[in-house]
Amino acid sequence: MPLIEARNLPNHVGIIMDGNGRWAQLRGHARVEGHREGSRAVRRIVRASRRLGLRALTLYAFSEQNWARPEDEVDALMALLRDFLLSERSEILDNGIRLNAVGNIGKLPGIVRAVLDPLRDDSSASTEMTLTLALSYGGREEIAAAARELASEVKDGRLRPEDVTEDALRRRMPSLRVGDPDLIIRTGGERRISNFLLYGLAYAELHFSDTLWPDFDAVDLYEAIGSYQRRERRFGLVGKPAMPDDKLALPSAPPAAADKSHLRLVG
Repeated sequence: MPLIEARNLPNHVGIIMDGNGRWAQLRGHARVEGHREGSRAVRRIVRASRRLGLRALTLYAFSEQNWARPEDEVDALMALLRDFLLSERSEILDNGIRLNAVGNIGKLPGIVRAVLDPLRDDSSASTEMTLTLALSYGGREEIAAAARELASEVKDGRLRPEDVTEDALRRRMPSLRVGDPDLIIRTGGERRISNFLLYGLAYAELHFSDTLWPDFDAVDLYEAIGSYQRRERRFGLVGKPAMPDDKLALPSAPPAAADKSHLRLVG
């Protein structure tokens, strides 16, 4: 099992959940079966993230571009989303998880809104972890919407042009109300961002996993976080000087059993 440093966890993790369709096709199943199995992976990763102590988890559940998929597949995805929200309602409320949703929520069908909106309201006071579902979401679309809002405020005289800053733009992006993402994970073997959290990921660490999303589990999550913890985040600044070859640091001894600064986590 990967060794995770408890004091150096990312605050905000975003996951591009890719590979459901390929998982199903490899097994000779209809694509909807891959999405069904993918919803079980969501349950596993939300639980693992809550146990680990992550403060914010954003899952790319349905993009603005996904509406162009075949109608029967979109309908199946919406039904699975509704079933997930119903089945996980008690666990979300009982574990102090605040459910959030970002994207063009108004495009979601009524069967989803009927369970999504009440759960968002009922969990709004929870503080242990924020679970954000990106639904009908696009990073470019979110930036454009924030820019339109700023332009309208300037036009109406409520904002001066010089007040249009990076922070002003960020404050108008719902996906970043939990902070910029520290770590972006993409499953399924692809190496691209696919219009996800574009503004916020400017300095995020990226981790690409070959595991298809339905097979992604707690161990895969810990490996991604372990990779994050081994990196030096410089944010455009100069990093620590490289150590001469004859002065390379030896691996430190394993922490004592009583040392809680490291946790070996099991799924």
